[in-house]
Amino acid sequence: MQEASFTNLFKTIMWIIAFYYIFKFLARIFLPVLVKKAVEKAGENFQRQQQYSQDNSWQQTRNNNNDEIIINTANAKKPRETKKIGDYVDYEEID
Repeated sequence: MQEASFTNLFKTIMWIIAFYYIFKFLARIFLPVLVKKAVEKAGENFQRQQQYSQDNSWQQTRNNNNDEIIINTANAKKPRETKKIGDYVDYEEID
């Protein structure tokens, strides 16, 4: 069984500090590259979705070349009803 000593505690602290600075150094080198790739990939996905949306809407307008107008009322919002909460009371000053 080993006993804890000052030298072993000192070595452990030094290893922790060394790993911290090594990790910090490597993160400074590789983190910008990883973030740049992630942003580029997100941009490509966004462009792909926009292109798909534009192509899909173009096909719908091309297929609906006749003069028929279709109004979808299932999703139309109903006008809000105004609720009367109470009567208006006009106050007069008494002299």
